[in-house]
This record gives sequence, structure tokens and C-alpha cells, in this order.
Amino acid sequence: MPTPADTPSCGTPSSDAVSPETSGRAAKLACRCVVVGGGPAGLTLALLLARAGIDVIALEKHADFLRDFRGDTIHPSTLEALNDLGLYESFLARPHQEMRSFSARFGDETFKAADFSRLPTRAKFIAFMPQWHFLDFLAQQAAAYPQFRLLRSTEATGLLWEGDRVTGVTARDADGDLAVHADLVFGCDGRHSRLRAAAGLAPEILGAPMDVLWFRVPRAPEDVSDAFLRVAAGRILIPIDRGDYWQCAFAIPKGSADALKAKGLDALVDSVAPLAPFPRARFAALAGVDDFKLLTVAVDRLPLWRKPGLLFLGDAAHAMSPIGGVGINLAIQDAIAAANLLVPVLMSQPRPSDEALALVQARRVFAAQATQRMQVAIQNRVVAPTLGGRVHAPWELRLLDAVPALRRLTGRMIGLGVRPERPTTPDAPVRPA
Repeated sequence: MPTPADTPSCGTPSSDAVSPETSGRAAKLACRCVVVGGGPAGLTLALLLARAGIDVIALEKHADFLRDFRGDTIHPSTLEALNDLGLYESFLARPHQEMRSFSARFGDETFKAADFSRLPTRAKFIAFMPQWHFLDFLAQQAAAYPQFRLLRSTEATGLLWEGDRVTGVTARDADGDLAVHADLVFGCDGRHSRLRAAAGLAPEILGAPMDVLWFRVPRAPEDVSDAFLRVAAGRILIPIDRGDYWQCAFAIPKGSADALKAKGLDALVDSVAPLAPFPRARFAALAGVDDFKLLTVAVDRLPLWRKPGLLFLGDAAHAMSPIGGVGINLAIQDAIAAANLLVPVLMSQPRPSDEALALVQARRVFAAQATQRMQVAIQNRVVAPTLGGRVHAPWELRLLDAVPALRRLTGRMIGLGVRPERPTTPDAPVRPA
């Protein structure tokens, strides 16, 4: 397979490829594809490219994955893709919890809202797994292929251009500046994408009425929650069972975090504790208001996901609301579709055309926009009125509780999404043992 001329391949880097030369010239690497961002979309894509025999470098700005990502839902659509790749059992061997149905509690009433038990998939549940376990799993699987290389502590800083075509990225690691030349660049660097700005692409802002404060408290074996979503007037809480602790999302009105924290820890606990499925005494584990970590919610999308030689996927192309926990899985579907469509092109052409990149957006844009429309509708119909002080279950929720067939339909929408993708890329030989 062709590689850019006059630069070393990432599969067989030269001795001067990973640090600046004595002349002061920035270090240079090259590969067929560079993936910027070691999140779910980036590492899924890198794995699929490497297992298809495509030379790929993934850049991750952090030294490891041990961070509190908070968004840790792995939906049946993703588990089905892992099953297709022969990774289902090894993935679920890692610590996780399983949710087979979804209920919401409004005031004193609890409503069944979604049922995953009838999905046409091997996994009929949503798996909750800390995202660092998921990312570590993907990186380990990709590392089995000689075509894969992960550069940690390496932050992309900009784009390399030849005329109007992107030909790589500039980056910085502990040794200084680095240039990574590639036939194709994938921007998987999230909702605050630096590459998106470097490409001159601006997202359309759809807006969100909320932000989220995340916190964790110890969990006791006897703790049980009868609802995944817990609602009271002006307050929304999602307590996620993590085995030995509760990971909790406390939805607050957009932009109100500083004012809430200024009232002090006791006032924050007073707001949250009545909704919690555990005793108030557990909040003693919180040292102060800084233990409430802010997630600024954004819902936006790029009208155009690409430039020649550059394609954005996941949150970099369409930032999702946390509603439904679908963002991770939608990003992974983007990565699978991109690999399915572009691996044959990369195997047959020196550089994928802009038309080839356009096919990826054409396939995925409806799923992204349809999901965002549903999220915005829920924001307007449920979240905004609740945070404004109303606590009243919408009639749609009462209908779901009454009709099991409808709960199976919502289970399919949440669990599989609008257009689930199945990997079709080939599997190249792994590294010799």
C-alpha cells in the first residue's frame, strides 16, 4: 500500500522519527491514516483500520486513559459490533453492570419506559463500564496488529496542507514538535475539536437547557434503585450503579453551576439527597463542592464533516446531549461506517477522494440528526420544564408504562439507534506471539 513519499512509515519508523533531529527540524512520521483522539470513535476506527492491514497512527494527548469520563454506557449496538469482531466475551470479562430495562421516577410515581429484552442482538442489555476500561480494551486489541501505533502524551496542534488538501497534522509531545504525514486524517478529537477550528469548520449550535454536575459516593450491597432517572421539581438525578460506588449525574439549569457551588456543599447536598436511592449519610464522602464535576452540555453539528484529506467523526462532527447515553455509541457507529466505506478505497487508491469521504457523511448524517432531534424534543418537553420547577410525567411516559410493545420499541431506539452499523472490514494477521 502506498505511503507519502520522503517520510518514514509508522510501521517501520526510522531512528529519528520520534524525536527532533540535531538540526532542530521537527520530527517526522508518516502513515496511511492518522487518527486524532483516543476516545471511543478514534480507537474503534484505529482498530478496524489496523486489522484490515492499513497503517495507522492514533494520537492521544493524555498519558493514559485513567480519567473520569462519566459517559460509560455501552449499548447493544456496540456490543453486537464487538461480537462481530470476536471480542464479545473478552470485553464483558471486564468489570461491568448490566441494565435490561429503563424506568423513570417522577415524584412518587415510577414508570417503565424501555425494555431491551427483545432486541435482535446477542446482548439484550446496556453495559455500564468505566470508559478507561473500554478504551484500554480497544487499545490492547489494536496493539496486536503491526499496522497500529498509539502515541500517548501527544497532542495535535494543527493541520498540514498541500494547497487545499490536508496531508497530515502537527503535534507536540514531551520531546517537542512533531509532524505526522498521512494520506487521510480523521478528526476524532471531541466536541472541543482543535482540528475542526484549524480546518475553518464551524458547527451549527442547537443548544441545551442544562449542564450536569457529576459526583460519586460509596455504594453498599443493599442499595437498590427502582429507577434510572429520578425527577423532582427543579431537579433531575441519574444514579449509575458502579458496583462499589454510585456515579451520579445531577442535571442543573444551563450556566448555574457557579451559583450553586457558591452556596456551599450542604446546600448542594440538600438539593440532591431527596432524589438519591441511598442514605444521606453517604454524602459525607464528598470533601467539598469541587467533588461536583461540571459537564457543560452542548448539542451541535457540522454542516460539512470534511475537507479534502480530512474527515470528522463522533462528537467532533455532532456533539450529542447526554440524554439516552447514546453519544459514545453513535460515535462508534460513525467509526464502523467510515472503516467499512474507506478501507476498500485505501486498499486501491493512494489517497481517498473527497467524494469517498462524502459517502461517509451521507451514510451517517441522518442517524446523527435524527438522534439530535429526539434529544432536543426531550430537552424541550421534559428537561426544561422540570428544571423550571414542574414535576409532571409526560403523557408519552404514561403510555409507555401501560403498553409493553411500545417499551420494546423505545428499547430498540435507545439500544440500537437509528442506523446501527456492523463491521465488514477484513482481518489482517496479528503480530507474532
